[in-house]
Amino acid sequence: MSDLEPVETASIDELRAVQLERLRWTLRHAYDNVGFYRRSFDAAGVHPDDCRDLADLARFPLTTKQDLRDNYPYGMFAVPRERIARIHASSGTTGQPTVVGYTQGDLDMWADVMARSLRAAGARPGDRVHVAYGYGLFTGGLGAHYGAERLGCTVVPVSGGMTERQVRLITDLEPDVVMVTPSYMLTILDEFDRQGIDPRTTSLRVGLFGAEPWTPGMRAEVEGRTGMDAVDIYGLSEVIGPGVSQECVETKDGLHVWEDHFYPEIIDPVSGAVLPDGTPGELVFTSLTKEAMPIIRYRTRDLTRLLPGTARTMRRMERITGRSDDMMILRGVNVFPTQIEELILRVPGLAPHYQCVLDRPGRLDEMTVRVEARPGAGDDGSAAALAALIKDNIGVTVRVDVVEPATLERSIGKARRIVDQRPGA
Repeated sequence: MSDLEPVETASIDELRAVQLERLRWTLRHAYDNVGFYRRSFDAAGVHPDDCRDLADLARFPLTTKQDLRDNYPYGMFAVPRERIARIHASSGTTGQPTVVGYTQGDLDMWADVMARSLRAAGARPGDRVHVAYGYGLFTGGLGAHYGAERLGCTVVPVSGGMTERQVRLITDLEPDVVMVTPSYMLTILDEFDRQGIDPRTTSLRVGLFGAEPWTPGMRAEVEGRTGMDAVDIYGLSEVIGPGVSQECVETKDGLHVWEDHFYPEIIDPVSGAVLPDGTPGELVFTSLTKEAMPIIRYRTRDLTRLLPGTARTMRRMERITGRSDDMMILRGVNVFPTQIEELILRVPGLAPHYQCVLDRPGRLDEMTVRVEARPGAGDDGSAAALAALIKDNIGVTVRVDVVEPATLERSIGKARRIVDQRPGA
């Protein structure tokens, strides 16, 4: 444990002192440099000077993804644009991205917390790291890449897709670590089987899996088929990207939040009231060291609870159990009903009466879009057209079931767009 950063094993009092100092800086930085936060704080009747204790953070207003959209593209930035070293973005319900900016200092901090995450997962300097997260505006690939380099690893920047090549490179380049979504890891393992190669004979020792919820059963399958340690990593672009929290390989008992950079709270999703540690609710994050885009009490919509630290001083968050909104995550891709609706409306033979049916017939989640035909449309290839649009625009493969007009349930209130038939849902 001697090669850990001192803050990872600092006392609770030491950690809280660091957090309070950084929180007060962040609130002032956001208030002075982001018009949205100045207006938001003023409307709530709070000022950065009112934060004298960590508990005072609860007095400040929450931030939502819609706030980021409303200030698209640069309204949430707290530094001049010439100081922005990189921009990432995530797509939203209408296809309009939420834009996130980073100074060089932010990129250095991100690399540091990702290196810390990799080390907690069991990676070591000199290891070869196979990165199969997507590169580009998505934060996964580049976040993993720079973190592995910061730790002193050799990076193989494969990105996603081309599964046969993934198997070839894992076999030939002998990486120690793989970073990938858990569902795509299963696809890679199936390709190993197809090629007649036993995954347990590879060099892989550790897998860091994130970007989508996954179960202990999935961990057991991956570890059983590969012989490696499978650990969870969590992050989101609005807060930094991957590396907000990480499961430690020695305990595998939840994800330690790197609380010296990201302050977590759990709130009641309905009332917004802060809940005590150990109580399930919605996860909220405040950045403590971000320069370009400080984020104050950001509602992640992810449902979990906070627990005391074990392998590290920082608190742990349990695996995400679901979301407080209607976003679906299918094979690591965020899907919203409104995205489906927009595409349905581009197919002349389909009516805007639909449901997204989630199921898990085997190991992986699947979606069927059940949609009504327009009266008199007949079988005109609408199902294939919609499936192609969803694949091209959202990036997921779904089944489309076109049903007769007036077949689906109607509602005089909020339509039931998601039908979750997965076990335990």
